[in-house]
Amino acid sequence: MRSIGHQEPDRVPLDLGGSVSSAISIGACNSLKKHLGLHTETRVLEVTFQMAHMEEPLAQALDIDTRPLYGNPPATGNHFNERGDYVDEWGITHTRPEGAHYYTNANPPLWNATIGDLESYPWPDPNDPARVHGLRQSAEELFASDYALVGAPDGFTRIFEQAWQLRGMDQLLMDMIVDPSFVHALFRKITDIQKARWDAYLREAGRYVQVVRVGDDVAMQSGPIMAPGLYRKMLKPYHKEYFAFIKERTDARLLYHCCGGVWDLLEDFIEIGVDILNPVQVSADGMDTARLKEQFGKRIAFWGAVDTQRVLPQGTPEEVRREVRKRITDLGSGGGYVLCPVHNLQPDVPPENVLAMYDEARRFGRYPL
Repeated sequence: MRSIGHQEPDRVPLDLGGSVSSAISIGACNSLKKHLGLHTETRVLEVTFQMAHMEEPLAQALDIDTRPLYGNPPATGNHFNERGDYVDEWGITHTRPEGAHYYTNANPPLWNATIGDLESYPWPDPNDPARVHGLRQSAEELFASDYALVGAPDGFTRIFEQAWQLRGMDQLLMDMIVDPSFVHALFRKITDIQKARWDAYLREAGRYVQVVRVGDDVAMQSGPIMAPGLYRKMLKPYHKEYFAFIKERTDARLLYHCCGGVWDLLEDFIEIGVDILNPVQVSADGMDTARLKEQFGKRIAFWGAVDTQRVLPQGTPEEVRREVRKRITDLGSGGGYVLCPVHNLQPDVPPENVLAMYDEARRFGRYPL
């Protein structure tokens, strides 16, 4: 919390598994546990991205400073159909191609919908009491630990991403130009559902978490998915309302996960209440960490930044150590940095590289840097 508050703690804090955007895949988890001689059962955290629960023995072995605090799945809604596809509570079908690690979206259910169809669509029930059953007790128990709690109702608390998964990416982006009334109606419905889920979650856990995590990817490798002006006109008002709603109900700092080259949107994010940027995708255009720190480092903290696109899966342990030293040098001065991979550890990341990342972070990340 000192680091997030832009003060220098004893060392750069470390995260892995604190959220679904700093998680570990089932394959990487199994490889790492085998390498460390851990024999616990791997549990599935999230189906579509095949993420594993971050187990306490593994977190302790890596000296991780965070712990996740999720709500529960709804009592009904998520299921596998007769073809083996995963259908989530929003009615979105995810299929897993043969030989693939992950599930991908198929047949967006609102592809041909009109505004009138939105009222009759079977939306998730945000007030399902199963979502928060036992949550307060779990929060109290974790709060008594030495770790920062990262909270969210579940992994995916998004607006834009939820909209395009329901509508289809290409169709939604066209709608933003030619049918903005439909987009506003869809964003309104999703925003209200997400706010209701957060309200129930924060009533139980808001006093215990130190960080709340929201995610909504609005950028890609080359920059924003939409023109910044279109973001400000169509989506930013919903983000502003959404983030304010959450921050009114907890003193926790707000971490916003947005992949890609977000340089052109960072002023907007700061303006609407983002305290922490994740994942700091250093391989994307404009995401030079020294420049980010110089321009924005006094107003926003950074969480991530160790390259998962090339260095972690393809580099040597020494290259990983160099990557860690660079990110700490660029982002760690004066605090304001939590180190973790840019995104989830994939099955092709060697255990030796994971251990090199956290060992070097503990060694090199001691203050004064």
